[in-house]
Amino acid sequence: MRASPHRTLVVGVVPGQPDAVVIQAAALAAQLDARLVCATVDRGRYVVEERPDGSIRSAPVDPDLPEADLPDVRLPELALPELPLPEADAAGTTGRAAGADRVDPDLESRLGGLLDPTGVAWETRALAGDPAHALARLADTLDAAMIVVGTHSGGLRGSLRELFTGSVAAHLAHRQHRPVVVIPLAPVGFDASLPWDSES
Repeated sequence: MRASPHRTLVVGVVPGQPDAVVIQAAALAAQLDARLVCATVDRGRYVVEERPDGSIRSAPVDPDLPEADLPDVRLPELALPELPLPEADAAGTTGRAAGADRVDPDLESRLGGLLDPTGVAWETRALAGDPAHALARLADTLDAAMIVVGTHSGGLRGSLRELFTGSVAAHLAHRQHRPVVVIPLAPVGFDASLPWDSES
């Protein structure tokens, strides 16, 4: 792995998404001599603490869900101490701060299998809340050159979700100032119907 580049790209990753999103983001990072920060967002959690390196601590939105390792942050005597920024490793990257939310180990392993052979410096972040807002905040915190996301998969469920909530890419394009690169996952030809046109 090369020394840590000065530029950063943020890529949104989702368990089960096609590898094309990460592969294309890695190709962009290599061309720009940038590090790649792979971020996954859990909509069922909210941010309790945001750290200077972009990592977070979160809690479940549903207060009835068990949370073994997170103290009740509403009590002053259990408030978390100020944590120092992590030391850079041999590759010059910092990774996550101690105690930060962690990316699913299976997803991290899959990312390693895709990214380690590329030689691109990369790391992960587990985020919480609205995906577009979380990715934009991380990109601001890291002063990322751009944000890379994939399109939704086709199908009625995905099209309906986009119709009612809008796509992450569309929200990012209209609610923050960084360039957004959208990796098409199921492109259709110009003579074919778009997914939301054919499923009514």
